Amino acid sequence: QVQLVESGGGLVQAGGSLRLSCAASGSTFSSYAAGWYRQAPGKQRELVADISRRGSTNYADSVKGRFTISRDNAKNTVYLQMNSLKPEDTAVYFCKLWLSLQEYWGQGTQVTVSS
Repeated sequence: QVQLVESGGGLVQAGGSLRLSCAASGSTFSSYAAGWYRQAPGKQRELVADISRRGSTNYADSVKGRFTISRDNAKNTVYLQMNSLKPEDTAVYFCKLWLSLQEYWGQGTQVTVSS
């Protein structure tokens, strides 16, 4: 069983930056792909960015050039650096680890961007 704990959310003005962290328990973190998702009020959860075991990344068009996903396997942690934040980035952000049919979700962290 893997447990995920997100941190780093908060309130920021438009144009500002935040860095989200997702710390995973267990010793098999490097075996999992990882990703960040977000869910705004009244909307479906959507993929923001993901990173493979080998470090290949993928981004939603809406965040390309502004967000960067990375991972530190020695620290069992995946990060999401968010720059040039916009009000439309306001959402609860969740991290996810997956391997084949196994998947684990964090509890979410609120990001609010004021205009």
